[in-house]
Formats: sequence, C-alpha cells, structure tokens
Amino acid sequence: MGNRLSKITTRTGDDGTTGLGDGARVPKSALRVRVMGEVDELNSQIGLLLTEPLPSTAAAMLTQIQNQLFDLGGEICIPGYVVLTAAHVLFLDEAIAALNADLAPLKEFILPGGSRAAALSHVARTVARRAERGLTKLASNESEKITIHALQYLNRLSDLLFILARTLNRHGGVADVCWSRDVPS
Repeated sequence: MGNRLSKITTRTGDDGTTGLGDGARVPKSALRVRVMGEVDELNSQIGLLLTEPLPSTAAAMLTQIQNQLFDLGGEICIPGYVVLTAAHVLFLDEAIAALNADLAPLKEFILPGGSRAAALSHVARTVARRAERGLTKLASNESEKITIHALQYLNRLSDLLFILARTLNRHGGVADVCWSRDVPS
C-alpha cells in the first residue's frame, strides 16, 4: 500500500489536473478519472444502502463489495495495476445464485421501487451500469490496461444489485413494482 493521505487539501488540482496512483498528472476531465468517480459514486450509493435495516447476510455482502470496489478504484487509478481476479467475479456469481434461488421467476419487467432499501439498490444498480459503460469505453482503447475481471465484476455487480432489490422487497414484505403497458400515459 502506498502512502496514506495525511493532508486532503493539497491545491495541486487547482489547475484542473489530478494525480493518478502512478504519479502521472492527467486532466480531471480524462475518461480514466471519470470512471474512477463513477466507481466511487457506486461505492457511496452502496454505503447509503447500508444505512437501511438490512438482513445481516446482505449487509456483510455489501460491505465486502464496498472493499472490492475500493480495490477496483485502485486498479483504475494505477494503470496496469491488478487486484480483482476471477475469484472476485465468482464471489458475485455465487451471491447471485444464492439470492436468486429464493425468488419467484420473473413474469413481468420490474420497475425500481417497492421498499426504500430496494429502491436504493436499484439506484446503485444504475450507477453500476454507468460505471461499467465507462470502464468498457476505457478498455476499448488498446493502450489502456483494463482486465476482463474488472469488466466482468461491474457487469455481475449490477445483476446482483437487481436481484438484491427483489430480495429486499421480499424481506420487507413489499411486492416488486411491475411494469404494465396498461397504465394510462
């Protein structure tokens, strides 16, 4: 682990640049910096979800995911640095399978909503999708070093957050909000 920040206000970004983990300075408008921010926003949304009363297994899982997202942020911040592996993706795959096993099959599209916790999980899901789109765009540049595991991780995480939303509705005794084409516009 590199040096920890002891001083938050450095003024080095006053010129519109920021430092990456490898020491390089880049514009704050750079795609890499935007994707770092999207992953940070996702982590913050999960932190907000964690303020809700949640089943202990869900809270433990989300706390582990927050730490993994912090690691992903490190990967993005330091070009060529790798932390996430196939084991991290497998963790999400196993969590998806466990949560989904207790849910009824979908017969309709689900709209974000139901309980507050489920709605927050849906917000986190949409932020995960945005972060995934950004990371995919960053990875499309051959000179950027983004691993397949990082891309898979965000893809699976958004799926997990959708299933978690349904699980939280079920846990709270609230029905999922189903899309209906018969609702007048």
